[in-house]
Amino acid sequence: MTQTAGQATAECKRPGCGSAVPPGAGRGRHRVFCSDECARRYHNDARIPVPAASGGSGDGDPLAALEQALRQAAVLARTARDQAAALDPARVRAEIADAEAARRRAEAAAVTAQARQAEAEAEAQALAEALTAARDDTAAAAENAHRAGENARGLTAELDRLRRDTAAEITAAQENASRQAAAARDDAARFQRERDDALAAARDARTTADTETARARQAEADAREEAQRVRDDGARERCALHQSHAAQLEAQRALTDAERARAERAEAQLETERADRRQLTSHITSNGHEPPPAPPRNGARSK
Repeated sequence: MTQTAGQATAECKRPGCGSAVPPGAGRGRHRVFCSDECARRYHNDARIPVPAASGGSGDGDPLAALEQALRQAAVLARTARDQAAALDPARVRAEIADAEAARRRAEAAAVTAQARQAEAEAEAQALAEALTAARDDTAAAAENAHRAGENARGLTAELDRLRRDTAAEITAAQENASRQAAAARDDAARFQRERDDALAAARDARTTADTETARARQAEADAREEAQRVRDDGARERCALHQSHAAQLEAQRALTDAERARAERAEAQLETERADRRQLTSHITSNGHEPPPAPPRNGARSK
């Protein structure tokens, strides 16, 4: 029986349809028809037609009546099976659980509604307080608006005075700007003349600088040639001076050798004279009388 109920929920209940039943919303009884059209056709077929009044003529078709009776019997048998499946304990428990869940949801909805009502009352109280505060703010705003109007009138008068002062200052500024513009044009013309003079002076200075540069280059070349000539003259003078110094050294060396030879001869002569004096002294000592002076030698040392 459970399998039959499962099949009834899986396929449309109307015989000959065979379409799948769409899933339900999760609450209440399960759907057994695929659409409302199938449900109407199923119930229309399940109605027992009122037998037509026979006048005893026997014109009715017995095969058609039998087919109608068989179709109604099939529908009634299917209805009986569905009702028997509806009495299944598991399905009854499921429906009871659904009803309990619906009751709990209803209680939760009621609690939510109460909470929303409390929130609405709190919001109403807050709105009332806000309205009172808004009224107070409106009165204060009106007073502030009055004071702001008075301030605005004062500011308007001050603005008019500032406009007049500003217009006068703008006029004076325009006149001053005109004078400054004329002076600036004069200065610009003067600066233009000074610039032209400066450019001409710069061109002259450049020409002079180019000339001086050429002269400096020529002087540098001349100085380089003069320096080379001075170096050559210096080299020749150094060579001549070196030769002169060499000749002087050679002469000095020859003079020194001559002096040394003369000194050696003087020393030799001096030694000879000393020997003669020693000999004379010894002779005088041995004879006891003074000897006659010795004649001067021809080889005596001369100054």
